[in-house]
Amino acid sequence: MAEKSDDTCGVSFLVHGPSKAGKSFLGDSAPGPRLFLDAEGNTRFLRSKKIKWDPSGPPPSYDGSWETCVVRIRDFSTLSYAYQWLATGQHPFRSVIIDSISETQQRCIDAIAGTEALKMQDWGTLLRHMSAEIRKFRDLLDHPTNPLDTIVFTAMTKVGQDGKSYPFVQGQLAVALPYYIDVISYIKAEISETGEFTNYLLTKPHQLYEAGDRTGIYPQVITNPRIDDMYNMFCNPENEVTS
Repeated sequence: MAEKSDDTCGVSFLVHGPSKAGKSFLGDSAPGPRLFLDAEGNTRFLRSKKIKWDPSGPPPSYDGSWETCVVRIRDFSTLSYAYQWLATGQHPFRSVIIDSISETQQRCIDAIAGTEALKMQDWGTLLRHMSAEIRKFRDLLDHPTNPLDTIVFTAMTKVGQDGKSYPFVQGQLAVALPYYIDVISYIKAEISETGEFTNYLLTKPHQLYEAGDRTGIYPQVITNPRIDDMYNMFCNPENEVTS
């Protein structure tokens, strides 16, 4: 694995798309060693070498035997515990993946209201908690002593009344979220007649899906994308990402 650069060169990604389109696998292609905050239970299918971490204690040291450190997010407080360790800078991770913010938001709803419906005032609390967590993790790209290379958020997709696919988050977070992230992309998958599976990452605004690229360097369509390749292109614009 490549060593972490001393220069701050971080980029944030949000990837949304339909079920089984490859969002988790794309997250697991971020520069490693990586921390995968798993709210959906998808990490058991990932191909990388994994180690588990309970963030009630310190993160594991990186000894080359693993690529992905997994924290299972079963409640919203676990996300906060993981962040507290990351904020100290005393960790080996180059990337953090939150899979997904759709499910993480549901964990936050559970913490606020349990099995009851959210009351009117609870929606404001939900927005504050989720906005704060997303921005705190994003800001680890600029940590003063140990900045991350990438932060990757995945999200489910919902189709709006206009027929356009948007990242699935509830309440006013749907309005604020696009402003927090550098690259919002939509992922889709196609299977050929011969059974070949191909991913396509769409990065530019379109009438059928929410997407946008603040960096201005990525092509409109990236075939079989990898986050580490996209990171390298961001830091070294002369390196092209295959489209």
